[in-house]
Amino acid sequence: MSRAPLSHPLIALARVTARPSQREALQNALVELIEPSRAEPGCFDYTLFELQEQPGTFYVRETWADQEALDFHMATPHFQAFAARFGELLEEPIRLTRLREVPPVRVAASG
Repeated sequence: MSRAPLSHPLIALARVTARPSQREALQNALVELIEPSRAEPGCFDYTLFELQEQPGTFYVRETWADQEALDFHMATPHFQAFAARFGELLEEPIRLTRLREVPPVRVAASG
């Protein structure tokens, strides 16, 4: 009996930078995404942060079951309403950085 390969969650940091005059508006728009995003199927984590040294630079830590869950998220009405405001709110395009968790197990040194 063969087993399906283990699925690893998709973990990412989204960097979202406000136009200079749009910090508060962007923060409010991002806060509005939290609850509906967390309620989506396949969402394990959706947490908003602001960079202390750079007010107006936000990070969203996201964990999704898989790429399909992230694709679903980006097609939701709440995310699409946010996307429609990118030109008004964002200084630069959203940067999505995908992460891989490193297990707390030492790797044997080679050599």
